[in-house]
Amino acid sequence: MSKNTTYPGINAGRLWQRHLDMAKIGATAGGGVHRMALTNEDIEAHVLLVKWAEAHGFTTDLDAIGNMFIRRDGIDPSLPPVSSGSHTDTQPNGGRFDGITGVLAAFEALETIEEAGIKTRHPLETIIWNNEEGPRFTPSCMGSAVYSGDRKLDEMLTRQDSEGITMGTCVDELRKALPQAGSRELGAPIASFLEVHIEQGTRLESSGNIIGAVTGMQGYRRFEIQVTGEDSHSGTTPRSRRKDAFVAATDMTHALRDILWDDEDEMRYTIGRFEVRPGGVSVVPGQVNFYIDLRYHNKKTLDELGERIPQICKAHAGPCEMKILDALKVDPMEFPEEVISGIEAAADWHGFGHERMYSYAGHDARFAARLCPAGMIFIPCWKGISHNEAESAEPEHIAAAAQIITDMLIDQAI
Repeated sequence: MSKNTTYPGINAGRLWQRHLDMAKIGATAGGGVHRMALTNEDIEAHVLLVKWAEAHGFTTDLDAIGNMFIRRDGIDPSLPPVSSGSHTDTQPNGGRFDGITGVLAAFEALETIEEAGIKTRHPLETIIWNNEEGPRFTPSCMGSAVYSGDRKLDEMLTRQDSEGITMGTCVDELRKALPQAGSRELGAPIASFLEVHIEQGTRLESSGNIIGAVTGMQGYRRFEIQVTGEDSHSGTTPRSRRKDAFVAATDMTHALRDILWDDEDEMRYTIGRFEVRPGGVSVVPGQVNFYIDLRYHNKKTLDELGERIPQICKAHAGPCEMKILDALKVDPMEFPEEVISGIEAAADWHGFGHERMYSYAGHDARFAARLCPAGMIFIPCWKGISHNEAESAEPEHIAAAAQIITDMLIDQAI
């Protein structure tokens, strides 16, 4: 923070109203939001953002995977943009703040800087990364991963949702809805990236601080396990002749739970989807697919345990066959010290209580950090609840984060 720089105050009321307006798109009866990636609702959210952007003369670009870039021009068009943002998509029956708070805080920063008439050498951008959540199209963080070169575009565009609709088809629909948008090359240079997000935990709420300067992000391993047995009659097939895929799969998951247990409660082992087929009450299931999400902060331990998962599943397959259809590995990462300390300095400047903390969830900033200096700001969320209709954040906490984003964008862009 510079004593010679004037940092204009954001419009907290406008920022909160933007949240209320966005929450109407995909609103659920339980007070949450159901707005999965590139559904009609998510495309509507993109269109509304562009409408707000055009009121200020900001331009919009789309890239080949559907990431959207709202741009305020700088004095030197040859310089890469200083950026902030997050995502508009939600989990099924999710909350009103996960992702969208980072988008709206970044957009409020652009509006505030524009209205203050501050000239910046670098252009400023709000980035809306596509398909961060991942329940419709896997994997999560798809847009930022493709942009950073971590995932292949052609492979991701062929991914299908449960109805057989491809990612590529949906990206085409987004572009049709925004004919005025220009084109952005994947991997085009970015000067810096900051992301605001609700904590999705209780540490800030417990400490009373309102700003978390995120130091890094844990790594994860993901596996899709296919267990193939044999469909048979539940009444006439004795245990000795059964190839019960459900029994084999549950034996695998119990064995995995035993080794993926730590006394410190830092390991995160989750099976969030378990599909049993054919699904008849009187049929011994011949097919089970389940999905493992394993997260930890230590790369060596994560690698070692990840290598054991296929071995354990195979050892407990019994008379069934086991295959790993898809596997994903992302290492733990650390954000640059200068970005972390910059967040702390901005928080001190405004008197916002803050602390350093680690992220146990994945975010787009992980992949942006492969292209440029990046960082994250956490704010409290009520009881740590997220991916849930009850998800809640306080207007003043959102405003504090947006103010820090505004200040830091100015510092980095002038």
